[in-house]
Amino acid sequence: MDKFQQMASFVAVVDAGSFVGAADATGLSKAAVSRHVAELEQRLGARLLQRTTRRLSLTDDGQLFFARAKDMLAAVDEAESEISSRSGEPSGLLRINAPLTFGVLHLAPLWGRFAQLHPKVSLDIALSDRVVDLVEEGYDLAVRITNLPSSQLVSRQLATTRMVACASPQYLAQHGTPRHPGELAGHAVISYSYWAARDEWTFTAPDGNAVAVRTHARIHANNGDTCRAAALDHQGIILQPDFIVADDLRQGSLVELMPDYRAMTLGIHAVYPSRKHLPIKTRRLVDYLVEAFAVPAWSVAR
Repeated sequence: MDKFQQMASFVAVVDAGSFVGAADATGLSKAAVSRHVAELEQRLGARLLQRTTRRLSLTDDGQLFFARAKDMLAAVDEAESEISSRSGEPSGLLRINAPLTFGVLHLAPLWGRFAQLHPKVSLDIALSDRVVDLVEEGYDLAVRITNLPSSQLVSRQLATTRMVACASPQYLAQHGTPRHPGELAGHAVISYSYWAARDEWTFTAPDGNAVAVRTHARIHANNGDTCRAAALDHQGIILQPDFIVADDLRQGSLVELMPDYRAMTLGIHAVYPSRKHLPIKTRRLVDYLVEAFAVPAWSVAR
């Protein structure tokens, strides 16, 4: 029996917490996984796992061997990934998550070209404004628009987007044009539900100081397109990223308010679970997106 396979089955059992889970993860039968672990223990002359009817636990020897074996398997994966990224052709399924509006407006036109460049890669694209757990939900990569906090995830910035307070000319003609953030408290606001600060909007004044205002939302929506549509229908003021409203500002159907008071600028990031052992398919996608957003289409509106 191959020593590498024995180690791989043992590590899979520990990671999954059961022989059944390891079989599902590796694609082997439960009997094969159990045999690999038994042969490993016999070869080493040591018990690695304590087995009961309810749970598995590592012995002291098992803890030591698990740490070393996992490092060795990871080193092999990393070496293979590094060589493949230099000379190999990417293949396999890429599961991608992205925000709904950004995915439709700015990512959808890119997928065809990526598929042409890498015909052996298949794409599974899920659009949602909910923040997904990449590891738990099995995504290879997510696009996130935020100022990323420190985390175990790895990110690469693709572009930036500026939040813009704006409204339609008709709404402003009827209700007046605010000149200072404090005046927003007296206006109808269409609020984005996933905005971290909810109805509190913060701006940077010309002198560099922060100015915060508690707004009063007439409409809450968990989608930027819905907020934009309500603003175009003269229902109130929105605070939305320029990648959504750039064309409206350019055409005059929406008007930027208080241009001397700047709202937050957010990073647009490609996020993935780990830099180590990054599959070539994911590496190529990240590089592709970085190049695609080198000059963002919405930046001309700044």
